Amino acid sequence: MRAALILVACALAAPAMGASVFQTWSARHGKTYSSPEEATMREAIFNANVAKINAHNAGTSTWKMAVNEFADLTSTEFAVGRIGGFKPRNMRRARNVSTLSATAPASVDWTTKGAVTAVKNQGQCGSCWSFSSTGSLEGNGAIFGEKKLVSLSEQQLVDCSTAEGNQGCNGGLMDQAFQYVIKNGGLCTEASYPYTATGPNACKKSCTVQTTAAIKGFTDVTTNSPAQLEAAVAQQPVSIAVEADQNSFQFYSSGVMTEACGAALDHGVLAVGYGTEGSQEYWKVKNSWGASWGQAGYILLGKGGAMDKANGGAGQCGIYSDPSYPHF
Repeated sequence: MRAALILVACALAAPAMGASVFQTWSARHGKTYSSPEEATMREAIFNANVAKINAHNAGTSTWKMAVNEFADLTSTEFAVGRIGGFKPRNMRRARNVSTLSATAPASVDWTTKGAVTAVKNQGQCGSCWSFSSTGSLEGNGAIFGEKKLVSLSEQQLVDCSTAEGNQGCNGGLMDQAFQYVIKNGGLCTEASYPYTATGPNACKKSCTVQTTAAIKGFTDVTTNSPAQLEAAVAQQPVSIAVEADQNSFQFYSSGVMTEACGAALDHGVLAVGYGTEGSQEYWKVKNSWGASWGQAGYILLGKGGAMDKANGGAGQCGIYSDPSYPHF
C-alpha cells in the first residue's frame, strides 16, 4: 500500500455523588493512570475531546461522533497506538492490476451474506494489515471456496510473514500477507493460532491449516477508480487502506462520514459493501478496533460525487488509492 508503515456525547450514566463525568467514564472503561498528575492530564484531554464531539454533533453534519474508549487520547497518541501499520509504496512489489468488466449492482453488503466474520480488535499493535488480509481471505473462502466462513489467524501473519517484508506490530502490507499465504498453502484458523497483539514472535509450527485460504494469487484494483472498486466489492470483500489519524475516525459513531480526512494511507481495513443512506452514497468498511467503536465496529465512508473526486481522485480518506483482493 502506498502509505507510511503503520455521538453525540455518549449517554453516560448519572455519575456517582461527587464523581466527575471523566471519573465515571474512566471507571466504566477500566482506565487506570500512573499518578494523579497523569489522571489530571487525561481529564483535560478528555474534556477537550468531549467539547469537540459536542460541537460537531451540534452542527449540521448528518454523521455523528461519540465519546468512546479513546476519549482520553490526543489524535497523535491515538495514531501511534492504533494505526500507522504501513510501509512506503516503494517497499512493495509491482502492482498486479486486472480490470473487471462486470456490471455492479446498486448495493452490496457481504455482512448479510455470511462472508464476514465478527469484528475483531487489534489492540495496541500496528497489525491492521493482518486483519484486513484475513478479512478478505475469509470472504474469498466463504464465497468461492468451500462456502464456509472460518475465522483466520492474524497472529500467524504477524509472526510468520516477515520474509515477505512484514514487520508484525510494526506494520506490513496486505499484498505481502497474500504472498505468504500463497507460499504457505493456506492460513491457520484463529482458534488454533490465537491473536496476542504482540510480535513478530517465533512462528508457531503446529496449527490447523484452513485450506479455504489456500489462494493462488491476488489482484490489485486499478488505482483511483470508483467503478473498479465497486466491481471488486460486488464480487467479494476487498482489502483497502485509508488515512485514519483524524478525530473524525477516532470518534466516529454513525451516519455516512463525509468530512475531509486526507489520503496519507496509514491504516488497513476491509470494504464489505456499498449503498445509499438518504441521498448520500457510502462504502461500508469493517475496522479492527472492536465492536464498541463506530457503528458496531464499522464505518460508512462517503461515496460518489465530490467524495469520489476528493484527494485528487483518491476518494474519501484515500479509499481508492490501492485496494486488493485474493483469489483461487
